[in-house]
Amino acid sequence: MDPRLLAVIAVILLGGLLGILNSTMAAVATGTLATVFGTSLSTVGWASTGFLLAVTATIPFTTWAVDRFGGKRLWLAGLVVFVAGSLAAGLAWNVGSLIVFRAAQGVGAGILDPLVLILLARAAGPHRAGRVMGLMGVVLSLGPVLGPVAGGAVLNALSWRWMFLLSVPVGVLAYLLARRVVPADQPVEQARTRLDVLGLALLAPGFAALVLALSQSAEQGGRMVLPLVAGAALLAGYAVHALRARETPPLIEPRLFAGRGFIAGVTIMGLGGLANFATLFALPLYYQQAHGHGVLAAGLLMAPAGLGGAIAMPLAGRLSDRLGARGLAAAGAILAGLSALAFTRIGAGTAEVWPALAALAIGLGMGCFSAPTMGSLYRSLPGPLVAQGSSVLYMLNQLGAALGVALVTLVLQTAGDPITGFHGVFWLALAMIAIVLAVIPLLPGRPSTAPEPALTGKKASL
Repeated sequence: MDPRLLAVIAVILLGGLLGILNSTMAAVATGTLATVFGTSLSTVGWASTGFLLAVTATIPFTTWAVDRFGGKRLWLAGLVVFVAGSLAAGLAWNVGSLIVFRAAQGVGAGILDPLVLILLARAAGPHRAGRVMGLMGVVLSLGPVLGPVAGGAVLNALSWRWMFLLSVPVGVLAYLLARRVVPADQPVEQARTRLDVLGLALLAPGFAALVLALSQSAEQGGRMVLPLVAGAALLAGYAVHALRARETPPLIEPRLFAGRGFIAGVTIMGLGGLANFATLFALPLYYQQAHGHGVLAAGLLMAPAGLGGAIAMPLAGRLSDRLGARGLAAAGAILAGLSALAFTRIGAGTAEVWPALAALAIGLGMGCFSAPTMGSLYRSLPGPLVAQGSSVLYMLNQLGAALGVALVTLVLQTAGDPITGFHGVFWLALAMIAIVLAVIPLLPGRPSTAPEPALTGKKASL
């Protein structure tokens, strides 16, 4: 890849890292914030829930706005909103103001997160999709692991406010670099960018309600039935609306789901993400409960899982551009499945080296099927549908994370003891990986070997 493309990738990933790190860093501060503001854990939890809901509700708007305003301008606007929300959250004076400002951060992240996929896919082109998605996978793999470690380090050395204030200088740097490096956009016809207001009113709150119901189900129990039913009804209404749309293009085209490769890709990424979440959720609890480690040490011991993904995704993505996704993805799913099976044999007295090696192996396996699948997905999408495909992928990822919270919590709560619950989580992960392995043959075959033009001149436009 030429230096200009690498510079664009680096700048976009720097901005994309903001949302991932900030959300995972804040998760470890719940107890501290409850003490500081003199309130309950459930109330402070709404700072994270509000962030998540704002992200989910903003993504459908981003799908439309990227063509209406252009990728570069929207990216810069998202950075401004996120940095402003971070500064305000760091200066919050009570729990109510913190929840509001975290929601503002979530709006910024809801613009930036899907744009990472959209801008990278457009910059790379179909013949370099695997390599670029592999590089993005380094951020996706390390972000959830580094976030809790960084959060613990900040809380040990500084005030809780710095968990949010540290995003400000990084965001300003990302903004200045993006203005200089990210190419300008090609103009888009006004007729193609009319906002589907009814679709937005159905899709955004529908997904947000489902995410709320799933993420809060463990704590709220039956009281989450109404948001779950409402979310499902709104999404069903959107599907009917989108199929009947004539004059105004729908936010998400139903014809996306007519492609076998697209369905296979989002299924693999969704189930793989759920298995990855189960690993990242269960491992720290294992180290804390079985070995008596603190939060920071447990986070460091979890690092091999992220390191495995960070190693595998760039290599597997690059290879998939030449060899196709199926073989690499199948090998990765088998390795991840065997690693999940190994976790079901680990007990309280197991030496720590063995879960560390199993975590490294499951990270390698998931990386080997994630990057090729994402590259295959973007190779199969027509250019005009890249934004919609990215938004669908990211919304399903948010939904999968919320579903993972509900399932993993249910497994742990119904287990007789912590080790039994730990084993149950990895039996669940193994089941998800088995379905991934069954779906992999539906991915598109070997890609074309036609060369991709360099990122120069007007062809560099996003």
